[in-house]
Amino acid sequence: MGDVSRKSHWENVYTTKGEREVSWFQDNPAPSLELIALAGLSEAASIIDIGGGASRLVDILVERNLGPITVLDLSAAALDAARKRLGSRAAEVQWVAADITTWEPTQTYDLWHDRAAFHFLTDPADRSAYVERLKKAVKRGGYVVIGTFALDGPEKCSGLPIVRYDAGSLSEILGTDFKLIDARRHDHATPWGAVQKFQFSTFRRN
Repeated sequence: MGDVSRKSHWENVYTTKGEREVSWFQDNPAPSLELIALAGLSEAASIIDIGGGASRLVDILVERNLGPITVLDLSAAALDAARKRLGSRAAEVQWVAADITTWEPTQTYDLWHDRAAFHFLTDPADRSAYVERLKKAVKRGGYVVIGTFALDGPEKCSGLPIVRYDAGSLSEILGTDFKLIDARRHDHATPWGAVQKFQFSTFRRN
């Protein structure tokens, strides 16, 4: 899927559906919060949430006075929804509407978080572009948390094909610059009660 059609798809999703009408909605992003805590970052650590969209993770990070925080998503509508929800505290967050495969980082981060964005990259060239940006954006000694559908998880999401991973296959793609330090599974319950099998892998940059 090209950049334009990918953007059109997600803008349509976020302009036609409420947050509880999408399968990935979480009231409490507990798995992500646990893994961010595992990194043991200082309160001043810089965090970027890739594909954060309208996720409520940013709300909790802001509430805990962590940051600076950046949220990157292809959909401007998704970012607008999160901004409105945060109200005046939205000014504490940097919001970036961009495609991760073409975005050019202007700073480096202590932690890169991605829940369910990477697995949409079915083209090897897009995956390579993602890893290039990962290497540019994550500090030496920084952390990377990536959540994808597990090998026994769904084969599609939001009508789009995805690629399923375990920690080993994800490690191969990220390469030797990133050392796997934690791998765990998570059963995500959608708003309508279906269960999706996820896997979360945490890496540290060498």
